[in-house]
Amino acid sequence: MGVYNRAPLEVERGQGVRLWSTDGTEYLDCVSGISTNALGHAHPKLVEALKAQAEKLWHVSNIYRIPGQDELADMLCDKSFADVVFFANSGTEAVECAIKTARKYHHAKGNVERIDIYGFDGSFHGRTYGGINAAANPNYTEGFGPPMQGFYQLKWGDKDALTAAFESPTTAAIILEPVQGEGGCRATPEEDLRWMRDMADKHGVLIIFDEVQCGMGRTGKLWAHEWAGITPDIMAIAKALGGGFPIGACLATAEAASGMTAGAHGSTFGGNPLAMAVGKAAFSEVSSDAILNNVNEVSAYLRQQLSGLQERFPDVVVEVRGKGLLLGLKLVPNNRDFMGWARDEAKLLVAGGGDNLVRILAPLNITLEEAREAVEKLEKTCAFARTQMAG
Repeated sequence: MGVYNRAPLEVERGQGVRLWSTDGTEYLDCVSGISTNALGHAHPKLVEALKAQAEKLWHVSNIYRIPGQDELADMLCDKSFADVVFFANSGTEAVECAIKTARKYHHAKGNVERIDIYGFDGSFHGRTYGGINAAANPNYTEGFGPPMQGFYQLKWGDKDALTAAFESPTTAAIILEPVQGEGGCRATPEEDLRWMRDMADKHGVLIIFDEVQCGMGRTGKLWAHEWAGITPDIMAIAKALGGGFPIGACLATAEAASGMTAGAHGSTFGGNPLAMAVGKAAFSEVSSDAILNNVNEVSAYLRQQLSGLQERFPDVVVEVRGKGLLLGLKLVPNNRDFMGWARDEAKLLVAGGGDNLVRILAPLNITLEEAREAVEKLEKTCAFARTQMAG
């Protein structure tokens, strides 16, 4: 189906932060599969894990116990707030599970009126029907029938509206990305996250964090919400969890998941042996002190350099946003044009984003030397953008 507006680039192979097209052109990849290839391309430990598992067992479905599920679930729970995990194949499937978990919790408690899910403008929760209704971006919901019942959107930062949502007797949960990805790299202030946690506890509302993009070390802590010193009740993760292999997971406290009894949810492919093998290898690396320390070191350097870029090119770069290695440049020129100029003139790949942003989503193991190269290529692109805008 013609649903993708693809860039004119045919890729063949990758290694680390490098990507090569079929004609042999080398690019510096700061898209990372949209924050997915957290360890770059063809990381040897992930390749080894996949090969070893591929020779033993690919798929049996969840009719049977899959030891890798218990092992990866234990790893995730040991390093998070969660007591239980459901494995899926993508981030939006993890979001679907999170929404169902929240509603089922209230139903099981006898509060059947609590079905409302409140999201925020600028959010992105994937492309399933529940995901697009939770985000309520008209670009993604238009043409797919009436809005799904029980989903409401709040304006990001509107505390009065959020207070009313918490106080409503029909509210089941709020869902938000602690740091928005596609919506424009906006980070919810830590004091606001702490206030949300207090309000949720006071009014019996569950908090769902969508950390599909901002979690798994991307902000410099394993989970983005750790910066605020609070925890959610339910969390959706994916992307970096498989380091490029399709895997998603919904994490929850035992209390929040108390309604998810046998038969309440399921997946044919979710938690398959291949995904679990790669997920264990990827999570071991991404959750290590070495990777998290690297994210903080390199992101501090990049933030400083990008601020300098904004000062030198105020006619091109309006604002630097984001947290850790989830960075965004709000631009004067069209962001799609800028992405093309970066690709064609500087051989640099960057991602688009809402609010006329480009996102810089380097692998978490990018070196300082590679980060300097990225800044040089961004500077070259800004200089080229200036000439194009003048013309």
